[in-house]
This record gives sequence, C-alpha cells and structure tokens, in this order.
Amino acid sequence: MRIVLASGSPRRRELLRQIGIEAEVRPSSVEENVTADGPEETVKELSRRKAEDVAEKTEGTDVLVIGADTIVWADGKILGKPGSEQEAERMIRSLAGKTHQVYTGVTLIYRSSEGEKKRTSFAERTDVSVYPMEEEEIREYARCGEPMDKAGAYGIQGSFAAYVEKIQGDYSNVVGLPVGRLFQEIKGLAGRLKR
Repeated sequence: MRIVLASGSPRRRELLRQIGIEAEVRPSSVEENVTADGPEETVKELSRRKAEDVAEKTEGTDVLVIGADTIVWADGKILGKPGSEQEAERMIRSLAGKTHQVYTGVTLIYRSSEGEKKRTSFAERTDVSVYPMEEEEIREYARCGEPMDKAGAYGIQGSFAAYVEKIQGDYSNVVGLPVGRLFQEIKGLAGRLKR
C-alpha cells in the first residue's frame, strides 16, 4: 500500500516512521478557514479538507492519504502558531500554571486496489498541565525559536518539556499525530499493514 501524508510536518513524518510507516509527503494547499464549532469538530474538519485536497491530486489504487491537524485549546479558544515572539510570550503566559487541551484531528482516505473509496475521521484529545513559569523563563523560551512553527507556541518534545507537569492521554497526540489510534484505524479501514 502507498501511504501519502497530506502534511509537511517533520514531526508527523517522524512519528509515522517510529511505528514503521514510510509515507510520501505531499502537503495540502487548502486554506485553514474554520466553519465548525468547538475544538474537536474544528480539527476533524481541517484534517478532512487536507486529506480530500491531496486525495484528489493522487492517482492510483491501494493508496491511503492521511490528513491531520493539531490545535491547542486554552480558556475556550484556539491557540494557533504564533506570528511573533511577543505573541509566543502571550500564549506561553496563558498556559503557565494551568491545564489545557491538545486536539488532533485525523482523516484517512483509502482507495482500494479495486478502486473502492473508504474514509474515516476521528479526533484525539490530550490534557497537558504546565508548571507555573517565571517571566524570565517565558521570555527565554519565546525567544529560543522553538515556538514559532508550533500550535500553542510550544513543542512538548523540545525544551518546553522542562515545564510540563503532566499529561493525561496520548503523548504522540501532543507532538502532532496519535499514532497508536491511527494504526488501529488504518487496520480497520484498509486491513493489516505490512511494516
């Protein structure tokens, strides 16, 4: 089976490799405008749009397209990727000393060798508790460069790990792809994977 990842995220690609899946990377070019209500529906809608965009441009059969989108949900709002160090500081300050949620939506579109199309979407949620942080720690982290391409302005797999008190749920979900659940969903949709 040919597996196509509709994302340019090096973290997602690495997570797939970790479970023995080598994916072709074809990032989606869809706009990330949201019409859904709530974090779970938002990530499912965005992952669906990305997967559909890439699936339409991908030819052949026995092909699986994986679309994914991750958001950080804090105080009733979405924290996307920061546009500046100042915005990263504000986001990190809003997370310090509190618990927030990370949602990843995943859509799988599979075209079987007979040409039959199957699809499924799901969302995974992980709660992340962050230790209180001093102002200097917030400023230092915001300026280290790590937050700039990450939802919520942090990477749990990077130096921000020093401030994570605990997580409840799937760690890989916070990195950007809940690979355990993903693997089970692929098996349910397309059958056993050869790894």
